[in-house]
Amino acid sequence: MPRSLPPEPELPEGTRFDADLPDEPGAERGSGATITPYRDGPLIVRGSFRLVDQDGQEIDPGRQTIALCRCGKSGIKPFCDGSHKRAGFSAPSAPSRPRPAAQLRSGSRRDG
Repeated sequence: MPRSLPPEPELPEGTRFDADLPDEPGAERGSGATITPYRDGPLIVRGSFRLVDQDGQEIDPGRQTIALCRCGKSGIKPFCDGSHKRAGFSAPSAPSRPRPAAQLRSGSRRDG
């Protein structure tokens, strides 16, 4: 049974949907997805992607740019509904330190 489209996600201020966004440097349309964590907000996914649940069932996003909940408070998970603002969710846009796996990979390149 096809799922109905989720309501339009509330994107962080100044964010527009894919049709309004300029192409990213070095990226070709259809070459994959770009995922951007917004400070104190959702994950914005742009481009060509598949969204599936844990059982492998496809979730129709209805568009090429979506906002995924990062705070856990959305009423339309996995999509963002703006609940992060009311909940006072706080998270940076970028990691505060490198992931350990990234350090291991970069170290092995130098040794090789």
